[in-house]
Amino acid sequence: MSAVESHAQDKSHEKSVPTFSLKGQILANLRSYGIFLALIIIILIFQVLTGNRLLYPNNVVALVQQNAYVLITAIGMLMLIIATHIDLSVGSVIAFIGGVGAYAMMNWGMNWMLAILFMIVVGLLVGVWQGFWVAYVHIPAFVVTLGGMLIFRGLATLIAGESIAVRSTPFRTIAIGYLPNVFGFWWGFDGLTIVIGAIGIALFVWSQLRKRAKAARNRIEVESSIWTTVKCVLGIAIIGYVTYLFAGSGNATEGGIPIMFVLIAALIGIYWFVLNRMILGRDIYAVGGNRKAAILSGVNTELVDFKIFLNMGLLTSIASIVVLSRLASASAATGQGFEMDAIAACFIGGTAVFGGIGTIPGVLVGALIMGVLNQGLSIMGIDASIISTIKGLVVIVAVAYDLLSKRKKA
Repeated sequence: MSAVESHAQDKSHEKSVPTFSLKGQILANLRSYGIFLALIIIILIFQVLTGNRLLYPNNVVALVQQNAYVLITAIGMLMLIIATHIDLSVGSVIAFIGGVGAYAMMNWGMNWMLAILFMIVVGLLVGVWQGFWVAYVHIPAFVVTLGGMLIFRGLATLIAGESIAVRSTPFRTIAIGYLPNVFGFWWGFDGLTIVIGAIGIALFVWSQLRKRAKAARNRIEVESSIWTTVKCVLGIAIIGYVTYLFAGSGNATEGGIPIMFVLIAALIGIYWFVLNRMILGRDIYAVGGNRKAAILSGVNTELVDFKIFLNMGLLTSIASIVVLSRLASASAATGQGFEMDAIAACFIGGTAVFGGIGTIPGVLVGALIMGVLNQGLSIMGIDASIISTIKGLVVIVAVAYDLLSKRKKA
């Protein structure tokens, strides 16, 4: 075959690869893009209502630090809801584990790192306890965790009482500290944050181009070049703006990327991989989609249920470490309503009420919406009871929208 004929064949091959139209791409992803659009609208509304204070660099850092518990617990709650379970004991368990950790550091003189390990072990034991009743005794999770809510709140009251102070500076740094400023400040901005932001932009653009090239190479439908360009531009703008906010945060001696942001990013990456690339993730979706079919296909549903409650115990212990570090004290009242925030983040993020459907990115957006509501209304000085009312209305609207969307498709 001549070189001319070969070149002509390659050109014909490229033209034969089917391509999504820009309109079709938008319509196909309207649901997922809709929740991102809702987040942007809510941010813009509160930016106006707070007199442009919501997006002050230090307020954005505070948003991450103060609402980290929502995303951490929502990831575990997502896995439970996908498998048609629920956990009503999250807030009480956070108070209990926090009380145990603070008591160990105060009265036993336990090193802060050992205390963290101790709190994680206690959280796993709580997961074993609740997972056993749900998975092997087959008591509904609603009942087990309702009992757990009462049990662990009572234990938290016995252990922590009114308050136990935490005086360990390294432990407190977990929730309020920043990554080391190894590159110094560049024109008043943290150098490390700028470097990481630039790397993040490069990786995002590379991943989008690689995804499109791979689809074309495998001769499957690819995004239109316009849509890929739009996504790259939006991604660059968002990552660049977040980098600007973080780089300008802090004070004269420290600032940049908060440690909490790194922890959250790591958890998002780990659990996205678990749900999308591991057998456990596929089993969780299978159980939630149709438990009887999952059993017939050989899935050990009891073990899956036990594992997700064990995981919930792990994530709740991490959330308790974060909360204890931020508050610098443990009390029996800590964590009240935290389970509602986690459940709300899942439903707002598109997790199906009846199980089987839910994603990590969706929960991330749901948690951010809850965080923006908490932060924005607090900056405005709104009473806590009004904040609770507004969040409740948001959850109802989100679930109603999800159910109405499904009915239209049916």
